[in-house]
Amino acid sequence: MSDVFIKICGLREAADVDVAVEAGADALGFVFAPGSPRTVGAALARELARRVPDGVLTVGVFRGQSVDEVRRLTEESGLRAVQLHGDEGPEYYEALRAGGRTLLRATSEHVERCGEYGEDLLLIDAPDPGSGEPWNWGSAEFTAPAGRWLLAGGLTPDTVRRAVVVTGAWGVDVSSGVESVRGVKSPELIRKFIAAARDAGRPV
Repeated sequence: MSDVFIKICGLREAADVDVAVEAGADALGFVFAPGSPRTVGAALARELARRVPDGVLTVGVFRGQSVDEVRRLTEESGLRAVQLHGDEGPEYYEALRAGGRTLLRATSEHVERCGEYGEDLLLIDAPDPGSGEPWNWGSAEFTAPAGRWLLAGGLTPDTVRRAVVVTGAWGVDVSSGVESVRGVKSPELIRKFIAAARDAGRPV
């Protein structure tokens, strides 16, 4: 198995962005979806994204927002990728494709393969995204989609290695699993999570 792609999501503080980058994250997520304790505005996201080197993907996370709002916030913040985390259909991805940004589709439903809606990356999440509640990805009913997909939902530094081994996930995404309290990231947990996920991608 090759290296696991690692996304740390819900970042709001410069220090946490720096820690995630230094520890080796492949992508950083900034939440624009309303109603989350991790939501940021375009100005703060832009300030944080400026700290991120070109080799690390900066992702704006949206849910139930219009194409115009997604496009505006993405342009104002200067992020390099868009993650849609709601009921957005293929037309959203087609409309946003023109911006040249990487597109991520997040869903809690069974999907056979990445790319069905025109997305570049697929994220398979728990039924209650951002809650930190784990779900039964280890069950016999779980079928991994084909292509480049990230596993999310209740992952922690203690569970991510087994999750990757069991599911064969191409990548992982974490938010609440690296927080000391809801909405507040822990630098120590960020480092531990990335180290554990990297370990999962190495041959035994």
